[in-house]
Amino acid sequence: MFVSRRRLGAAALLVSLTLVAACGAPDKPAGESGPTGGTVPDKPSGPVSLNILDVAGNLQLTQGMIDQYVQKNPGVISKVTYSKATAPELAGKVKAQQDAGRVDIDVVLTGVDGLAAGIDQNLWMSFQPFTSRLTAMNDYLPGAAAMQKLAGEYGVTVTYYPSGPLIEYLPSKVPNPPKTAQELLDYAKANPGAVQYARPANSGPGRTFLMGLPYLLGDKDPKDPVNGWEKTWAYLAELNKYVTLYPSATSETMKSVANGSAKIIASTTGWDINPRVLGQVPKEAAIGSLSGFHWVTDAHYVVVPKGVSADKQSAILLLLQSMLTKEQQAKAYDKGYFYPGPAIKDVPLSMAPAESQKAIADFGRPEYDALIANNPLEVPLDAKALVAAFDRWDREIGGAKVKK
Repeated sequence: MFVSRRRLGAAALLVSLTLVAACGAPDKPAGESGPTGGTVPDKPSGPVSLNILDVAGNLQLTQGMIDQYVQKNPGVISKVTYSKATAPELAGKVKAQQDAGRVDIDVVLTGVDGLAAGIDQNLWMSFQPFTSRLTAMNDYLPGAAAMQKLAGEYGVTVTYYPSGPLIEYLPSKVPNPPKTAQELLDYAKANPGAVQYARPANSGPGRTFLMGLPYLLGDKDPKDPVNGWEKTWAYLAELNKYVTLYPSATSETMKSVANGSAKIIASTTGWDINPRVLGQVPKEAAIGSLSGFHWVTDAHYVVVPKGVSADKQSAILLLLQSMLTKEQQAKAYDKGYFYPGPAIKDVPLSMAPAESQKAIADFGRPEYDALIANNPLEVPLDAKALVAAFDRWDREIGGAKVKK
């Protein structure tokens, strides 16, 4: 499931997104030399401890999978220490450790943003030698397989959802919500400060809104933010005139719509359901899509910094294979945070824990089934394009208004 390539610069990283199977490249047998040198054994020589850094909120979906594996396999992993950071911090933190010759982060749970930033700086270990150990990847949902293809050899998809972009609002505050991108712009102009989305480099809904606009606006090339987004950049610049601030985290936009300081926010399926489950946003909050809507899908990945020991690589591979089983993937339904959540086929909600089933029954939306079935699914920008889009947005659109 990985892209086979020579060592290329970031500019060419995802030019060819051909799967290894399609290229006919053989899987390397377990125990073969890993990308950091030395042999990676089938099992570690002794129990290892892992430091796992989450920059995507992914632990909400996967910590139960990890903890159960550790509990059942003390001979593989003795202890896991969890920490959290923001996606923009990730590359600098890992690079500093690598430059110092002491990598203390063993596993990173990240979205497309952190994945792309690390690929851009050549920080991540290649999983290419280990495809034969990760056979569960053959059972990805089509959308998850597309997200895996986007990651190439540098990440393993562990959770997936169609994402957005959606708009979210309280019907009592916005009785006639916008139905088109132009109507959203008109609403923002008539109600300065009422439309809000978080900084795209640090927000799933923020970057999904950014990447979804070229489809909504009929831009020349939705996959090329440098030369193909003329309408999108003009739209964002005009919208910026009526945006008071850009929160640095999605959670702040949820607070804004709940307390009325914003009337319409960018959202996704998971960010719609989960804050309502948790009581952070009123249950009666509504969602909408704009005319011309395409889903921009999203995923969370496991990436491993270069410099992690062979024994730890071995343990991580065993853990990953377990996380991709149907039994463990069912936990990804969680409380709707990444709805639906599983990356693997044939994992119905009925397999999820009872708590997850109740949360989705009480706070899910029946209309999501039709929205997912009846609108195109698009993969996000590749690493190079995503970094370029974030950089331009920060420089030319909203960087000066980001809430610190």
